[in-house]
Amino acid sequence: MSGHRVEASRVVQVEPGVAFERLMDAPLTDVFARRYAALPAVAEVVDQPDGWGVVGQTRTIVLADGGRLRETLTDVDRPHSFAYRLDGIEGPLRHFVRTIDGLWTVAPHDGGARVTWAWTFYPKASPARLTTNVIGRMWMGYADRALTELDTILTRV
Repeated sequence: MSGHRVEASRVVQVEPGVAFERLMDAPLTDVFARRYAALPAVAEVVDQPDGWGVVGQTRTIVLADGGRLRETLTDVDRPHSFAYRLDGIEGPLRHFVRTIDGLWTVAPHDGGARVTWAWTFYPKASPARLTTNVIGRMWMGYADRALTELDTILTRV
């Protein structure tokens, strides 16, 4: 079954290389501090190796609703992008989504950087057209909040 892609971006007034490194180091509990609709905040990250940023590394994301996700870095192209896969999904989302491929990109834009976050999520069952649209709309609100938090994190001196 094909995936459903959603994408959001924001321009921040930080040099792209600096934005990328701060993005890689940003605590998920800060970036995803608030829920949006059915998408919960990140409560904690466990089992994260030191020096996060190497392909193949994994960590467990614990969500505020009690759910959990395993994140595996699948590609790192410093200072431009990194990709990851979310699987081992526990919590309410597990009923609808099998896996999620995420991608963060950082590109020069008007003296700063355009930071883009994309998700391609793969539904579990075929009556998922409505489900993917609903999840996609919720994700857009979630992404807007996350990118607002990230703007603050990336521009912090």
